[in-house]
Amino acid sequence: MRIIDWHCDTILGMYERKESIYSNSLSIDINKLKEGNVFGQFFALYINLKDHQDPFLFCNELLDLFQDEVKKNDEYLEHVKNYDEMVNANDKGKIAAILTIEDGGAVFGKMENLNHFYDRGVRLITLTWNYENEIGYPNLCTRDGIKNDGLKPFGEEVVLAMNELGMIIDVSHLSDEGFYKVASLSKYPFVASHSNARAVAGHSRNLTDDMIKTLSEKGGVMGLNFAAPFLGSDETSKVSNMILHLKHIYNVGGIDVMALGSDFDGIDRKLEIDNAGEWYKLIDQIKKAGFKESEIDKITYENSVRVIKDSMK
Repeated sequence: MRIIDWHCDTILGMYERKESIYSNSLSIDINKLKEGNVFGQFFALYINLKDHQDPFLFCNELLDLFQDEVKKNDEYLEHVKNYDEMVNANDKGKIAAILTIEDGGAVFGKMENLNHFYDRGVRLITLTWNYENEIGYPNLCTRDGIKNDGLKPFGEEVVLAMNELGMIIDVSHLSDEGFYKVASLSKYPFVASHSNARAVAGHSRNLTDDMIKTLSEKGGVMGLNFAAPFLGSDETSKVSNMILHLKHIYNVGGIDVMALGSDFDGIDRKLEIDNAGEWYKLIDQIKKAGFKESEIDKITYENSVRVIKDSMK
């Protein structure tokens, strides 16, 4: 079974540990990706706005690391920027690496920075992380409940500009109001790269049933997140809980909205699926849960390929 994974934080892990993408102590490296039959991996440039006075500069530092690692390992990995490049990379037996930014605060409120990141090969931006930025507001539980502030005016400009450039809009971490604003503005399918179902696990990072339906209607996908708090009440990330989310998402939004977004190397490593070489553990249980082979193909890669083809240039 072929895999496309919409989200990992491996680049920051490599930066902090000074390790290689070829082989490392993290959940994702080239060896593990090959073992897991991953042919498309989205790599996030994760920015914690509280840690960096200039998130634009730090994001470029991570981007430099990513490009250096791809160059060193170009026998196995290729940085791709659209559907055709992904297909060509796979035809050559290479893993397609798609570059993303987690926290649009890296754009630092300047449209020229958005264009800069596009020119450097970024093709998806998670509009917010857990802090307010120039684009909008995050989806966090506070004393007053879930934030209902959406996109700021600059954020609305960013959504339209990303559509024109061919960058995929990611609403994971974005507030509920922000989600619906993106849905009303975007001309192309958008994604929740690493979010689960709120009806199954009541975390604000997950999507409500209405949001799942809206995302499905817009042609987007949501990537199943392995983080234990987004799956249920167990301290360990369990495959059985993942299946509960997949069944619910299927019943609410249909098979075409379903995808994978592990969040490897950005979450606690108390995982039944410890790394990218162990995707088979999930696939085996999806089969046992009664999904057809054609449906599993859609979950693991076909839906993602469609969105990449439709939204990424």
